[in-house]
Amino acid sequence: MSDHLLTVEQAAEQLNLHPKTVLRYIHDGRLPATRVGKSYRIPRARLDAFAGIAGGRSETVAGVRTTCIVDVPDISVDRAQRMATFLHSAALAGNAETPPLHLETAFDPLAKSMKVVAIGSPSDVSKLLEMLQLQLRQRS
Repeated sequence: MSDHLLTVEQAAEQLNLHPKTVLRYIHDGRLPATRVGKSYRIPRARLDAFAGIAGGRSETVAGVRTTCIVDVPDISVDRAQRMATFLHSAALAGNAETPPLHLETAFDPLAKSMKVVAIGSPSDVSKLLEMLQLQLRQRS
């Protein structure tokens, strides 16, 4: 199944994007594709990895997911925005072998606190928590 090739239009439909956006990702080098004549073909495994979808191994994981809620007190709005951006980027760069990591962040300006909710495989959530801890240690 990993040898299955998709057209740009099929990939765009899978990603809920316009075909021109998919072509731009290909031209920018963000989405690997093979040129066939005047068109492109995208391997299913590469598209799944690009989209953060598990590459057919979700049965072996047996659906084990964990949910973690972290409360970060006494944080400025700027620091919370930077941390949220960092965490969301880290979540998107996850392992294509496991189901996608779901991440939500919320900032309460009155309490000056931030909540981070992570749902995913235990290993992915634990790696995200390690990154969060490193970010919090750098906090002044």
